[in-house]
Amino acid sequence: MAKPPASPTPPAHANEVRLVGRLAVEPIHRELPSGDPLVSFRLVVERDAAAVRAARAGGSSRSPTVDTLECSAWRRDVQRTLARTGPGDVLEVQGALRRRFWRTGSGAASRSEVEVVRVKRLATG
Repeated sequence: MAKPPASPTPPAHANEVRLVGRLAVEPIHRELPSGDPLVSFRLVVERDAAAVRAARAGGSSRSPTVDTLECSAWRRDVQRTLARTGPGDVLEVQGALRRRFWRTGSGAASRSEVEVVRVKRLATG
């Protein structure tokens, strides 16, 4: 009697984000009620860099399509790097997509953001 085929191992789950984009505005440094420091910032990322380059080369007046993504930095080394950045700087960030929940005066609130574990400035604005 033949053995049934072994079922394949399910793929491991992954939550990894790598973005390269421009810093929209100065990062916001604040201390939470827990005493933990948090740095929040927005990264503007062009959706299709190849299409944007082709449109620019062809003289297209169409502005590129971008996403503005919320990012947060809990790690001190990342926070120190962000303290030396400014609007327009090109950053490479690595991290994971997270959904944070908190309470407000009108109830619970949440948002999705990239929790950054590494940041590298690639160019100054």
